Amino acid sequence: MYDANVLASKLATAGGSRAEKTLITRDDTGTTTTYGQFFGNAERSAALLTELGVTAGDTVLVYAPKSVASLELYFGCLLAGAVYTPINPAIPMDDIAYFVGDAKPALIVSDESRRAACEGEAAGIPVLTINENDSGSFIDRRDSLPTGFDACPRAASDPAAILYTSGTTGRPKGVVHSHASLASNAEVLVRTWDFSESDVLIHALPIFHLHGLFTAMNVILSVGASCVFLPKFDRDRVLSLMPQATVMMGVPPFYMSLLDAPNLTEATRNMRVCISGSAPMLPQTHDAWKQATGKMILERYGMTECSMIASNPYDAERRPNSVGFPLDGTEIRITDMKTGDTLPQGDTGMIEIRGPNLFDGYYNKPEKTAEDMRDDGFFISGDFGRYDADGYLYVLGRVKDAIFAEAGVVMPKEVEELVDAQPGVAESAVISVKHPEKGNVPVAVIVGDAVNTSAVQSALRDALPAHKVPEKYLTVDALPRNAMGKVQKAALRETYADLFAGDLVA
Repeated sequence: MYDANVLASKLATAGGSRAEKTLITRDDTGTTTTYGQFFGNAERSAALLTELGVTAGDTVLVYAPKSVASLELYFGCLLAGAVYTPINPAIPMDDIAYFVGDAKPALIVSDESRRAACEGEAAGIPVLTINENDSGSFIDRRDSLPTGFDACPRAASDPAAILYTSGTTGRPKGVVHSHASLASNAEVLVRTWDFSESDVLIHALPIFHLHGLFTAMNVILSVGASCVFLPKFDRDRVLSLMPQATVMMGVPPFYMSLLDAPNLTEATRNMRVCISGSAPMLPQTHDAWKQATGKMILERYGMTECSMIASNPYDAERRPNSVGFPLDGTEIRITDMKTGDTLPQGDTGMIEIRGPNLFDGYYNKPEKTAEDMRDDGFFISGDFGRYDADGYLYVLGRVKDAIFAEAGVVMPKEVEELVDAQPGVAESAVISVKHPEKGNVPVAVIVGDAVNTSAVQSALRDALPAHKVPEKYLTVDALPRNAMGKVQKAALRETYADLFAGDLVA
């Protein structure tokens, strides 16, 4: 099925022989989509793309909420040879001009609420709509066309999709993934996490991001499994769905929320694995989940440029704070940030990655691509990490989040782990703030109930060198997070940039 198209053929091999099997059940409406219906609608989508003048290699910009029709469009783009390019629907409409200018799409697909904003920037580019309820002008035109589209031949090296980075420290960059990179990652994840056609996945993630789109859906399609499709995470709905599911992929706030739910132990009894990523999970969340359910969450490591990179083992010890081992075929080395030399096991340094899962480069940004790649094919991740004596990988944080103090580099995670262990602390974020006399200093931003910050400071002074002890301790109701649950330290740094403005001594 679709033999000349590398990624489409790999994703359709299992489901193509199960036309009557349910692929997706929408939780909000109960509507089901079989494999046959999914591939039929994808073929119609591809035919409409061709009718609209979209050709192989053209980008299709998708600025729409989560829907089954958007997934069918993703597969339709593969069949038509187009490059599926989703962006976060929460991005302000005023910013759409940047993405239109950068991606240079042949077609824009939005929902009705964003259509006028897109048309205002389209400059002759067609704009069609897909709404959250699977209606819209794209659907109307798609459904008037027959199935049976002949898939456009696509080689392993041809581009399949562009995903944009979050752009927390600059303009978002388009990350180009080939048919080969996405196919290889899906294949290795099926083996690593033991997926089969009998699995039922709870899908509560967004689909503009690699976690919900590639990690979840490509794996499900690859084995002919099923999923229950939620518009967004809803604790009570997820809890009610768990008894009929086998797998959940989520972000740490999902699991933190579920820990407060009644009957969690009974609800998770038949769940074979709960996978977490996109942001680091607190050790206390791991411990609380294990105590409540008797099961250990499987934490893994990925990033937009590399898809999934490492994972705790499915059938062996899973270690809190660790992301496990490199996936089959993926190499991960720890290097000296200044020299680039590989460091001994146990030393902290830059995580560098090489493997078939790597992106092809940043779209229209060859200089940035060259800056982030080594001559031997390793990608410089921007993450600090280390291996322990048993070969488990630990990701210690982004280089941009490290505190480069006068006495040495401070890794926020080292300090956060100690802060989080103090009475009353739910979680914390340690950030770098400029002090007029001391230079860059750590500041702890804490979420908790009746936290004694003096006691926290005393405990850290006993445990850490002086330059790693936070200069101040601030309590807040919640930490800012992005759509994938990652704490936005850039936002915290901006909020507290002037924290010490009045501390200059004349």
